[in-house]
Amino acid sequence: MALSSASSFSKRRRVRGAMVAVIPPPSPSAMSLMKDLAQLAQEISMYDRPKARQKRNCSHLIQRVKLLAPAFEEIRDCSPPLPPSALLAFRDLYGLLQRAKLLLEDCREGSCMWLLLDRDSIAQQFQELSQDMAINLRRLPLSILEISVELKEQVELVRLQTERAKQYLDSTEEKLQEELLTLFETFKRRKPLDANRLRAMLADLQLASSEDCEREMRCLKEEIKAQSSSEDFVGISSTLESLLSFVRSCQRLLYGPCFTDSTHAFAESRSAAASSPTAVDNATREASTMILPDEFKCPISLELMKDPVIISSGQTYDRSSISRWIAAGHCTCPKSGQKLIHLNLIPNYALRSLINQWCEEHKVYSDPPDGANRVTIAPADQSFCSAESIEATKNTAAFLVGKLATGSPEIQRQVAYELRLLAKTGMDNRKCIAEVGAIPFLVPLLSSKDAKAQEHAVTALLNLSIFDNNKTLIMAAGALDPVLQVLNAGSSMEARENAAATVFSLSVVDEFKVTIGNTRIAIPALVKLLREGTEQGKKDAATTLFNLSLYAGNKARVVSAGAVAVLIHLLKDGGSEITDDSLAVLALLAGCAEGLAAIRSASALPVLINLLRNAGSSRAKENSIGVLLALCRNGGDYIIACILQIPDAVPSLQTLILTGTPRGKRKASSLLKLLHNVDPFLTPLQQAQ
Repeated sequence: MALSSASSFSKRRRVRGAMVAVIPPPSPSAMSLMKDLAQLAQEISMYDRPKARQKRNCSHLIQRVKLLAPAFEEIRDCSPPLPPSALLAFRDLYGLLQRAKLLLEDCREGSCMWLLLDRDSIAQQFQELSQDMAINLRRLPLSILEISVELKEQVELVRLQTERAKQYLDSTEEKLQEELLTLFETFKRRKPLDANRLRAMLADLQLASSEDCEREMRCLKEEIKAQSSSEDFVGISSTLESLLSFVRSCQRLLYGPCFTDSTHAFAESRSAAASSPTAVDNATREASTMILPDEFKCPISLELMKDPVIISSGQTYDRSSISRWIAAGHCTCPKSGQKLIHLNLIPNYALRSLINQWCEEHKVYSDPPDGANRVTIAPADQSFCSAESIEATKNTAAFLVGKLATGSPEIQRQVAYELRLLAKTGMDNRKCIAEVGAIPFLVPLLSSKDAKAQEHAVTALLNLSIFDNNKTLIMAAGALDPVLQVLNAGSSMEARENAAATVFSLSVVDEFKVTIGNTRIAIPALVKLLREGTEQGKKDAATTLFNLSLYAGNKARVVSAGAVAVLIHLLKDGGSEITDDSLAVLALLAGCAEGLAAIRSASALPVLINLLRNAGSSRAKENSIGVLLALCRNGGDYIIACILQIPDAVPSLQTLILTGTPRGKRKASSLLKLLHNVDPFLTPLQQAQ
């Protein structure tokens, strides 16, 4: 692989971090997360910057983490409830700091030569890390976090620093890179190397002794393993092997022969092991007759891992060994003693690939592990976790309600958002939020002039209303009228649509169907949204009108609000996605005299007949027939005559009798009988049935 310039390296992305899965705990408690985050930040803060490579980028990253660490520690020590958005941001930040740690370890411990040749890609990774950190810090709700003003200012300072950070490339490293490439090309062409130039270059790389060269060769071999999942692994490994030979030659030229050459020792041990007569016996015996790399051994069994998996402490074990450990009741990491914050076993695909390659090279054969592609979740004490989670939710909800009651408008807007997130999932969350008295404090925000505060408040109420007991509490808090005002003239379309969904949720209770229908504004506001909303808003409005129309007393109100004309217009729009919902409402309205009159006057017959043939769903076709049946039964011979004048009417009904659903067939048959009673020429069609 020719290396005429550094550009051939800058196009590659480093994959060293692939050796360990960077996965934050999926569902730790808030305080466990902050404890881990503070510990991780402390570890990074103690790093020394590398002596040769990426000095400035490493220093800036370490300094930013140092500034964040006190905020993590204060939250950990004070144990305040964490709002949902803060918890999400801190989980993402945990993953970012893991990435930062891996990147810093690369720059501290990696091959000096490879780091130099790949410097553009590494600098880009620092830049991307800064950008991701800026986005993450922007999501932190600093206004409601219980930390000191000084620490909030430090976090804000880091955010500004990361937003303004530019990709940095050291000019001195560029010159050193060019010198390395020149000498490396000379070596590959088998030309003599200038010992003085070589010694100066190695000194700049801090490879000033035979021991330093030994360390560099070990790092290059580690890099070959780390690059195993790269798309260009063959090309990269070839280059790294050439660098390995180059360093060995430099070592011998400048420092004389070295009898502790690790590369030769490793090769000789591999050769001797491969020539053993028991080489193809079985996996266990083969592993015992040769030097097995430590990273391929399970820390529990000390045998070759068949199915390496990662646990929450970051350590890797063979699946069978760690599963037995957990099944025995242990909840700590066998190697580090760290308490496991979750019991998920995550496959280490990169390490498994390396083990498979090693086994192929040494002719070690074993059966594939059972469940190799599975993520196992070991059993846990569910009742304990649930009780702990409910208590944490109550504390968080109480904390947020306190802010909602006394905070500034800006804080109230943020708290409404936090409650919206907290109520989004889990019935226990919705129950806890209501129990600490959040609903009465959310209601005033429905009238807020702040569009976002209004949107968050109505959406929070929507999420809370999913829990049946909360429907009564929402109505008792006087929320209906403000919700209807948002539905009619909310500050944003999303707020109006979520208000419609809230009305739908409340109308599930039969008593509330009557209450909502009796208000002056509810049904006209829904018809208005049916006309003006987005596709989702129209669907919300149609389903809510359907629910309200289940109460017979509301049907005339829906008709008088002009719903029929809007629904027919939506049916004429071939691209509409709410055909089923529109037809369902019309089918209900056809059950009252006002609805039939409105449908007749809206020239709906051609549209309904067309849907018999072209509607996408069976439900739509059944509702179309239902509306037509109601019209024929209540509209007399005039309506039947109008249907018979439409050419597609009878063929469409006949097709449905042959291919429709059982209910559709019954309805189509009933309609054909009505048509037959008026027109005797339909007798052959009846016989065809």
